[in-house]
Amino acid sequence: MLTVSDVRFPTSLEQHGSDAMHTDPDYSVAYVVIETDQGMHGYGLTFTVGRGTEIVVCAVEALSALVVGKSLEEIVSDFRGFYRLLTSDGQMRWIGPEKGVIQLATAAVLNAVWDLWARSEGKDPRKLISCIDFRYITDALTEQEALDILVKAQTGKQQRVDQMLKEGYPAYTTSCAWLGYSDQLLKQLCTDALNDGWTKFKVKVGADLEDDIRRCSLIRQMIGPHNTLMIDANQRWDVGEAITWVTRLAEYKPLWIEEPTSPDDILGHAAISKALAPLGIGVATGEQCHNRVMFKQFLQASALQFVQIDSCRLGSVNENLAVLLMAHKFKVPVCPHAGGVGLCELVQHLILFDYISVSASLDNRMCEFVDHLHQHFRSPVVIQNAHYMPPKDPGYSCEMLESSVQTHQYPQGQVWKNLQ
Repeated sequence: MLTVSDVRFPTSLEQHGSDAMHTDPDYSVAYVVIETDQGMHGYGLTFTVGRGTEIVVCAVEALSALVVGKSLEEIVSDFRGFYRLLTSDGQMRWIGPEKGVIQLATAAVLNAVWDLWARSEGKDPRKLISCIDFRYITDALTEQEALDILVKAQTGKQQRVDQMLKEGYPAYTTSCAWLGYSDQLLKQLCTDALNDGWTKFKVKVGADLEDDIRRCSLIRQMIGPHNTLMIDANQRWDVGEAITWVTRLAEYKPLWIEEPTSPDDILGHAAISKALAPLGIGVATGEQCHNRVMFKQFLQASALQFVQIDSCRLGSVNENLAVLLMAHKFKVPVCPHAGGVGLCELVQHLILFDYISVSASLDNRMCEFVDHLHQHFRSPVVIQNAHYMPPKDPGYSCEMLESSVQTHQYPQGQVWKNLQ
């Protein structure tokens, strides 16, 4: 049995998550629960920002016919084939293929399957790899090359596992500087973060240049010259505008500019990367990159210096593993997008897998953290000293509390009734 719920949180009321393009997001998920005849459950989700979640729910319901009736053993024994079944249905692929709403729905379903598989195995997904679809990417990464990468990374693997269990994976915070936050709130949140040991901060930019200059100056003064600053425009600018705008902000020494232009404009990102390289500013993107094929082209075109995978935009673990392996081959560090609802809980597995079993490197690597809505999960992410601590519970960490699902279901949940 597969059920899907439209679950939304009214984060726009306090401007949480606000940026130059998404000014009033209500963090939401299409939340999927798979139940087997034996009573086992798998939980998955895909992230949205409010309106439109109902469309993703409809897409999940359309895909459910391809899932219900299959055994877990049947799926995982040919996981690559199952991935293709979902992404290459002879009729539904027309509304993709492997992009947009149908790919978000695919991610939600596959995330639930991975969670179910990990629970049944008593393992977590970072230790499982058998499912990559190499179609369309063999000109950048072959199966043999992927296998060679994984075999090479076996050296020192246990030491890296021990290191992660002790120290955790380095994180950065976006919670201090949403675009809709006042200067007073920004200062308070930044002070609190510094006191909690945070050294890497991201600021939303792109709506007004003079305002960006003021806010970047403010946060740089607060964090000092040696801590790390990143800026994120959330696709606001044209290519030339991005180069001009970021050049004006260069004095604040940002490590990267994130999503400077359309997420589909690979050559535009390449032009921006080339123009900003003399300033020591990299380009980061990927949270709205449709699929592994686009990542392949970004890497081939040297269009990004930081790969930002997303656990719910791509086709779940299956497709993200392909991107991790390509990024390693092209020697580009992976710094995942997270936040939203459940994205931190999901992506921690992927980035731990990347360090332990693929890249074996922490150079210029960190994972985003946003301190919102973790209380709604049965196994919420654990941050210690600005590091992600490895999850201890089996599964993919995205099971929500049933009380949270019920009270935040849209539009009938009590939270939304109270706001009517």
